[in-house]
Amino acid sequence: MTVATETRSATSTWATRLVRPVGILAVIAGLVMVIAGGVVWGVVSSQLQAQKITVSEDAAAFGGQTVAGPFTALAQADIINTHAEKLSGGKTYAELEQDDPLRPMVMNASFLRASLFTSVVSFGVAAFAMGAGVIIALLGCAISLIAPRRAGAGTAAAPAV
Repeated sequence: MTVATETRSATSTWATRLVRPVGILAVIAGLVMVIAGGVVWGVVSSQLQAQKITVSEDAAAFGGQTVAGPFTALAQADIINTHAEKLSGGKTYAELEQDDPLRPMVMNASFLRASLFTSVVSFGVAAFAMGAGVIIALLGCAISLIAPRRAGAGTAAAPAV
């Protein structure tokens, strides 16, 4: 056996021993991501529900429903913008004069929309974490399944020739 063959054999043995634990670690990491994403989704949803926000009846969708998810939050943010634009004549907070009596109302509408958009982003990050977690866990399973199994404690390894 040459030095190059021995080095390749040692590296191969080391890599083979590493593959299965890496697969198991990926499965665990994926499951943690799925659980963490689910917890974040649940917390954001429960916090929105605790505010008892109802989507305005004249919204394009979900009218009368409690804001508890990304779609109801988007619907409410959209109708808040519609109402604010109607009241301000189509002007944004920045476009209104500083002494305009409508400015505080348009500012509040802008803040409410930003808060709802923040919850939508939180739902998106949670969904991404759960999706990535599923993929990572599946890849970990695949790696673990194709990794060569180590010889058991009672099994003798074949002698090197």
